[in-house]
Amino acid sequence: MSRFDEEIDRFGTHSVKWDMMESIYGVPAQDGLAMWVADMDFRPPHAVQKAVEDMAAHGIYGYFGDDRAYKQAICWWMETRHNWTVDPSWIFSTHGLVNGTGMCLNAFTQPGDGVVLFTPVYHAFARTIKGAGREVVECQLVNHDGRYEMDFAAYDAQMTGNERMVILCSPHNPGGRVWTREELQEVADFAKRHDLILVSDEIHHDLVMPGHSHLPMPLVNDDIKERLVMMTATTKTFNIAGSHLGNVIIEDPDLRARFAQSMVGLGISSNTFGLMMATAAYSPDGATWVDELVTYLDGNRQIFDAAVNKIPGLKSMQMAATYLAWVDFEGTGMTRQEFTKRVEQDAHIAANHGPTFGLGGESFLRFNFATPRARVIEATERLTRAFADLQ
Repeated sequence: MSRFDEEIDRFGTHSVKWDMMESIYGVPAQDGLAMWVADMDFRPPHAVQKAVEDMAAHGIYGYFGDDRAYKQAICWWMETRHNWTVDPSWIFSTHGLVNGTGMCLNAFTQPGDGVVLFTPVYHAFARTIKGAGREVVECQLVNHDGRYEMDFAAYDAQMTGNERMVILCSPHNPGGRVWTREELQEVADFAKRHDLILVSDEIHHDLVMPGHSHLPMPLVNDDIKERLVMMTATTKTFNIAGSHLGNVIIEDPDLRARFAQSMVGLGISSNTFGLMMATAAYSPDGATWVDELVTYLDGNRQIFDAAVNKIPGLKSMQMAATYLAWVDFEGTGMTRQEFTKRVEQDAHIAANHGPTFGLGGESFLRFNFATPRARVIEATERLTRAFADLQ
């Protein structure tokens, strides 16, 4: 039995994923399956748990000081897992990467500026951009035979000159794409052509399925570094999103100075628990855990996709990374309201609604399969029954 097969009851623990499922989606708590928010139903590595237990045993929760071990852990992880050499002086800590996105907007754009997104994409980007008083510019991805691709000729034609930033999700959420070197080069060229700051959110970079390889944006070419902001985190990789800690890594000294000034102006500093957990996670124990996790997730992916793709009218997009299945219901001929009702009210599954991810998401739902395998199998059986009349 895998360590990931343990079914942990998360109800009553202030889990947004489980405790808010009924109020948000109308999926009953007594038998509902929460497959929406992107956190996992697994315990983190032992090293992370021990770090928290040691803090509790000590009993003093003061300000954090001397972050050398924390930054060295990040540098070790990026070097050993991603072949990317990072200098500790490049690293900033934010309250997660949604906060990191907001910090980038504050540091590098002004109210009214355009910010480019390749949609459909992680919904918090647009929410944060709008909240900051900037304009969301949606460059829609092309769904080519169930695989997202970019069309830069179309994107170039959309640019007005008001755009100041482009945010890339790499690997892509919700489509599960691991972008190729050639595609990443095209993104870099696009940013250079239009003089855009490029923010590369690589939070899912550790969750890449066997047979695929993720390339960090700084390794694409040296020219991009003068406009590049990297965002990474332990939170998705190790299921510690509640620690609210993200890494913003900036090699260029001018960009780094601008970001540092913004941090000072907003009084940003990280919490001790998050820093201690991240330091413990980026370790050999954490690496072993992640390798086991990815193998388990790939098994869940195969089970989920095989069952969903047998249902006439449903198509789970080919994915190479993340634990988020992007399922297209267009082939059912149903309205969005109808297929969503079947999932939520008949199958009792809470999944993210596609339109929240922007243009191109209208006929989709996003399912989180980072949960014990028995639940994944149960979800596929429920979906099969909910759409039985199509078979």
